Amino acid sequence: MNKKKMICLFKVTDLHGCEIEITNLNEAIKIAKMYKGYRHKKKNLSEFDGRQNAYWSDMYEKLKAIKNHNQ
Repeated sequence: MNKKKMICLFKVTDLHGCEIEITNLNEAIKIAKMYKGYRHKKKNLSEFDGRQNAYWSDMYEKLKAIKNHNQ
């Protein structure tokens, strides 16, 4: 079996204090941007959506800051 080893380029601490390894900064920014805008159609999930939005917005801002710092 041929497994590629992923190289960690950056580490980000998420909103919960967990360290996240970033191997592709541009892709991570794209994903965070997509998830921070996601909302369920059902109103009973609005509290969950609020927590998710806070998480992904925080992650997006941290990733953008890394990108801006490294340009």
